Formats: sequence, C-alpha cells, structure tokens
Amino acid sequence: MKPLREAFYRRNTAVVAFELIGKTLLFERDGIVLSGRIVETEAYFGADDPASHAYRGVTPRNEVMFGRAGRSYVYFTYGNHHCLNIVTEEEGVAGAVLIRSLEPLRGISEMQKRRKRMHIHELASGPGKVTEALGITREHSGWNLTEKPFYVTEPEGAREEWLHIRATSRIGISRAKTVPFRFYVQGNSCVSKR
Repeated sequence: MKPLREAFYRRNTAVVAFELIGKTLLFERDGIVLSGRIVETEAYFGADDPASHAYRGVTPRNEVMFGRAGRSYVYFTYGNHHCLNIVTEEEGVAGAVLIRSLEPLRGISEMQKRRKRMHIHELASGPGKVTEALGITREHSGWNLTEKPFYVTEPEGAREEWLHIRATSRIGISRAKTVPFRFYVQGNSCVSKR
C-alpha cells in the first residue's frame, strides 16, 4: 500500500480531518505491522484557534505545526500520555489533525500487550490509547508520514461503510469548544465518545 502524498495534507485542516476518516494508519517496527482504521479526528488551526498549540505563535514545542504538511506532531499531555497529530496546511501556516481513535486492524496482539487490554474497542479508543497501542512517543514527532515505516494509506476495505461521518464540537479542551471540528464514524465502537 502506498502512503498518502504530501499534497493530501497540504490543504485546509478541517477538510483533511474529515477525509482522514476511514483511512488506514500503519506503523511498521521491529518486523511487526501495527495498523488501524482512523475512526475519529479533530482539526486544530493556528492564530485564529484559541484551542490550538499554535495560537500564540511558534515555540520549540509546536514548531513542527508550522512546517511541512504530512509530518507527525507528537506531544505529551496531562503528565501521562502522548497525542499524535498530523501537520496540515501550507508551510508556515499552522494546522494539525489530532488522531483521536483507531479501529485496530493488524498487530492486535501487540496492541493488547501494550495496552494490557483484550477487547478491540479498548485498544485505541482515545488519543492517549492510540499512541500507547502503537508505541508512539515524542521521539516520533517530526517524522515524515508520507513514507514508510509510519504512514497513512487509502482504506483497506470498501469506503462505503465509512460514509456515516458526524461532525461535532471538539472534546477535552477548555477553549473554542463549540466549533464542529471533531469528526467520527457514527456507531463505531472504537470511537472515544459518541
């Protein structure tokens, strides 16, 4: 499977967040392929988005958000988990899509070991769970997700089953909560909150 190209990400962040739903995220490491269908995302912009890390401009923590599209932006939050984002927009314009939830596809037994959970819907049903299941940490921030070993591809199955996408307000933030920048597959048990 071919990784999505940089041009896919070099667009409006909300459009990318919507169109990532149903795509497959893969991480190949130590001879194991870990993958999941993206079932929930959130869009974050720059200077006009008070909920964004880029709201106050470039810092050492967020500088990757202002860089080339298709790169990973991983940060540590609440003192206990990492969050994976994919950089969007033109270079110099901040934007990123938070990967909130995956439906595991491959490498499930490895994810179960990492998460110490057995049920599929508990493995990657939240941003911290996604990174724990895949073994993503801050060391993976800035990686080029348009090439292997860490990348996104078109869906492995038929796209029709993913047409029931809902747009709602973002969750888990204190500012700009009402904008409809969260997208998820309605009825999917791997979504963090329905």
